[in-house]
Amino acid sequence: MAKKVNVCLTFDFDAISVWIGNFHATSPSAISRGEFAVVGARRLLDMLREWKIPSTWFVPGHTADTYPEAVAQIAAAGHEIGHHGYRHERLGSPEEEIRDFDTAIASLTRVTGQTPAGYRSPAAGLTPRTLELLVNHGMLYDSSMMGDDFTPYYCRVGDQAPKDSAFIFGRETAIVELPFTWGLDDFVAFEHVWTRNGINPGIAAPSRIYEVWAGDFDYLYDRLGAGNYILTMHPQCIGRGHRLLMLERLMDHIRSRDGVAFKTMRDAALEFKQARPPAHAARV
Repeated sequence: MAKKVNVCLTFDFDAISVWIGNFHATSPSAISRGEFAVVGARRLLDMLREWKIPSTWFVPGHTADTYPEAVAQIAAAGHEIGHHGYRHERLGSPEEEIRDFDTAIASLTRVTGQTPAGYRSPAAGLTPRTLELLVNHGMLYDSSMMGDDFTPYYCRVGDQAPKDSAFIFGRETAIVELPFTWGLDDFVAFEHVWTRNGINPGIAAPSRIYEVWAGDFDYLYDRLGAGNYILTMHPQCIGRGHRLLMLERLMDHIRSRDGVAFKTMRDAALEFKQARPPAHAARV
């Protein structure tokens, strides 16, 4: 059987925003960890240029406003820029979420000249309101959910979870879900974080993560033969030297296989949508 595997390299360019947003940091030590993201981004751009691989960067509006030259450089190199909220935080009210969503779009468009076609929620914190915003803004795809691993599907709105009966599935939308998974995300594996709720130890050996990431690719390639392999990486994590060496090793492994194409998330979503148009897309 001929192989047809799309590989999407995605980078969440959170920079400082994840520390002041999700983690509410005020310490210069914590914030400096986000500053390293710019160093990592430069290294990644050099690698992607050498490999001639397109990629997708999910960028908070805060990062675009704080590091406009770096974000503009990513777009100018031909990489897709996706929506990743404004300050990488979970918001309480509908008004806050709408304002955050629109402010991020304005910042990304101003800095890159591109209007984002796709969205990834900060810390995989998608809400029912967010899905409605995606529909209302005509977004092409989302990458925040885990209902499959290698196969896209269409997002729903209107799901219900009553306490006394089965889960009620809502209406299908025209938004393509390109699934995310923590297992193919570098932050939980590499970033050592203390919070009021506990400790994420991080600092895993790259060899251990290679085993996981290569194992998922090999299962898709050898057993299924077709699908999308999506890696989620953060420049401030993967951008450290020993981890970049692991990524190089993984790319050498993947690029040695026939039937593999590196694509942006936008192109992968369009391919799926053309092959399987939505039947009755819900509007909000």
